[in-house]
Order: sequence, then structure tokens, then C-alpha cells
Amino acid sequence: MELVCRKLWLQRDETVVEAGCGWGALSLHMAREYGVRVKAFNISHEQIAFAREQARKEGLLSRVEFIEDDYRKISAHYDAFVSVGMLEHIGREHYRELGNVIHRSIGDTGRGLLHFIGKNQPQPFSVWIRKRIFPGAYTPALREAMDVLEPHDFSVLDVENLRLHYARTLEFWLERYERCFDQVVDRFGLAFARMWRLYLAGSIAGFHLGTLQLFQIVFAGRACKSQPWTRDHLYKNAFEPYSQEVQCIRAMS
Repeated sequence: MELVCRKLWLQRDETVVEAGCGWGALSLHMAREYGVRVKAFNISHEQIAFAREQARKEGLLSRVEFIEDDYRKISAHYDAFVSVGMLEHIGREHYRELGNVIHRSIGDTGRGLLHFIGKNQPQPFSVWIRKRIFPGAYTPALREAMDVLEPHDFSVLDVENLRLHYARTLEFWLERYERCFDQVVDRFGLAFARMWRLYLAGSIAGFHLGTLQLFQIVFAGRACKSQPWTRDHLYKNAFEPYSQEVQCIRAMS
């Protein structure tokens, strides 16, 4: 979350819109740590209810508004747009529609970030995952994602692939999932529980082998004047555990 905020170059009292906010953690982090004002959209009633309760507990209701609605209903103008883990779920046929929403939100002066699972080249997504886990999902190649940005002349400022980090994240998820496996079986049945175990384990393999990628694209309107000169701000005085992890990976390789 901190890396996303630094990439967005957030400044106090700026306005941010998040498309597909999940349980609200990023929106709350942006408001709490950077003093921005956030509107966050999500179609899940349960997630929005949880996020609103967290905002209330943290005293952030005046800075974060969680909206139960489709991302296509985003309106008004903002300094920044962010979407984490939504692009791969909307279907490639809606990329230009998403681009229209982004341009409507930040125009030619704002900046934004897209974080999504992708592939090295255009390929159909797993039929099994589309049927059992994420109906309608598609993981784009990097150049396919440009269909969101190019029609509106957005400038790409930074591209990073966090593939190995996501493999590690999934390993933590699977470890925690196994601790609760019997509870999942009791609630949803054995077939469901085994299905999600297979999904997590298979995804770990995909990210380790490189059949899956995790892209972050930072972009801005052509008239955006609020941009960093270098990437130094991303890692300065932070991410000590991250640096140690990189050294360990290099040592093992």
C-alpha cells in the first residue's frame, strides 16, 4: 500500500478515487498516512459495509467515502485514480470503457496507477479458473492494457513487475487457508474447499514459473505537472524488510 501511495505521488488534501476498493485497506491507508480525501467504489455490499465500519473506528469518515456502486458510475474530478486488482476482472471488451472513466475522473492533469495480474503475451486465461473461481476473468499482456490508456493520450511514467512478490503473497495466503481448511469445509463443503486450495497452489506455481505476472503501471495526463523527477522517493527511508528479502532472493539465485 505504501509503494502504491509513493508511486501516485500523493500530496495532502488531494482527492483520489479508487475503483474496486475491496475491503478498503488501501483507501484507509491513503487517507490516514497521506491526508488525502478518497472516494472508493465497490459492488460488494459486504466489503463496503466492512470498510465503512473500519473508517468509523479509525475516525476517517470525513476523509474516506465508500460507495457501493459500479466503477462505471464514477463521476466528478480527482487528482489521482487508482485501481488494484480490478482490471483482470472486467473483461478485455471493457478496457476502453475503463479508459473513458479514468479520463473523465482525472482529465489531462491527473495521474493514476493500475495494478493487475497479466501475462507476457496475449493468451486465454485458465478455463478452469474462469469457470470455478473468477467468471469472465482475463489476464492481459502489457500491450493489451495500453488499450485503457492510449486512446486518451495518457503518458506512461513507470512500469514494474512484482511477480515474485505476488508468489510470496500467495504462499502466505495458502498457509493461512490451510489453518482454516476445516472451517471452510464445514461452511462451504469439501469440493469448494479443495477447489480454492488448488487455485491458490496453482497460482503460486504460475507466478514462480513466469506464466503469470503482476504489473503496476503509473500514468498521467499530458498536462500533469505533479510528477517526481526520479524513482528515489519510492524506496528512501523505507522498505528495510523488502531490501533484505531482495538480498536473500539474489543469494539463493
